Amino acid sequence: MKTRSLALALALAFAAVVAGPSVSAVRAADDTIVFGAAVSLTGSLAKEGHLTQEGYDFWKDWINAHGGMKVAGKTYKVDIKYYDDESSPQTAARLVEKLIDQDHVGFILGPYGSGTTFSAAAVAERKKVPMVEGNGAAERIFNQGYRYTFGILSPARRYLEGIVDMGKAQTPKPKTLAISASNDLFSVEVQQGVVDYAKAHGIDVVYTAKYPENSTDVSAVISAIKAAHPDIILNAGHTNDALLVHKGLKEQNVQAMIYGYSVGPDTPDFRNALGRDANYVFGSAQWSDAVKYKGEKGFIPSAPQYAAEFQKKFGHKPDYHNAESTAACLAFQYAMQRGGSLDTEKVRDALAKLDVTTFFGILKFDSRGLNVFKPMVVNQIQNGELVTVWPAGLAQAKVAWPTPVWAKR
Repeated sequence: MKTRSLALALALAFAAVVAGPSVSAVRAADDTIVFGAAVSLTGSLAKEGHLTQEGYDFWKDWINAHGGMKVAGKTYKVDIKYYDDESSPQTAARLVEKLIDQDHVGFILGPYGSGTTFSAAAVAERKKVPMVEGNGAAERIFNQGYRYTFGILSPARRYLEGIVDMGKAQTPKPKTLAISASNDLFSVEVQQGVVDYAKAHGIDVVYTAKYPENSTDVSAVISAIKAAHPDIILNAGHTNDALLVHKGLKEQNVQAMIYGYSVGPDTPDFRNALGRDANYVFGSAQWSDAVKYKGEKGFIPSAPQYAAEFQKKFGHKPDYHNAESTAACLAFQYAMQRGGSLDTEKVRDALAKLDVTTFFGILKFDSRGLNVFKPMVVNQIQNGELVTVWPAGLAQAKVAWPTPVWAKR
């Protein structure tokens, strides 16, 4: 998802190809399997980083409260050792290396963001330690020929396709689209994906723009969007980007049928910060509690049950960042159990062969380690509440359409 600079992430990845020592087996002292995670607990991605940590901790606490995890006839507790990567790809790479070399962790849970994941994946590959990540959707991560990184997300290029499909099913139909994007690894892939998709499906793309990541002023971009008069306004970015753009659209009184964001509307921070102005906004999501998958034994089987248990523990509904992070842990769990081993190479091989249905969806990887088998959903904020509206078969409510003028939200 986000990186301070694509150039920095690429440089780190290429630097990491130098050979180094690998971890050959898990350290299971005191009958505990220890996972490691460098997560953005401070910095520009801290909001999403904390959601990631919640998702990991929910799995850990649930497993331990339900008797532990059984592998090859032996039962283990699980634990997660965290470091704060400060939303920096360089720091994430250094901390993943520390987890492996100094803390002797044999299994890595991914950071938040495509840039940090890109850097962490290079280290995991060099050290030959499996990493499962649920928060880096850029396909470039998986186009490096790596064998040790597995991602459970639908790829970035597909993030905003559902909003286009949903719009085309409405009356009156939107005909034009504008999209802005943060100039980071994830967001650029999201933008290009929806531009290609919209053009292929009869939507005229009237404006595209990239702005520097971590921008605090996008007023010029907003003015250009207003001048283009699009029916659909989209942004590819992260929660801070969505807040910045949406506030700017209101300030300049930019009207459209659809306002949609790749990241943001699902997070409590977005709705809390915008109040009534968040109503009618659409967000793409990797998961919602409306999905109807029936998970296999070993964990909570359904999305509604997961949502209820999560809210009981943390005091808020889970968003898809929470759920995808929990699902990354589940990929490790099922790989270890099905492979019948805690040896890192055998767990890697079991991940490569994994095909399991969970509350989150299908966990299955192509030859690159990318999950291309799970669809996404579209959520909308209605009366301050997040509801799934697309695809129609999963809808919790009808699409509120079209978006009224700002004063009537």
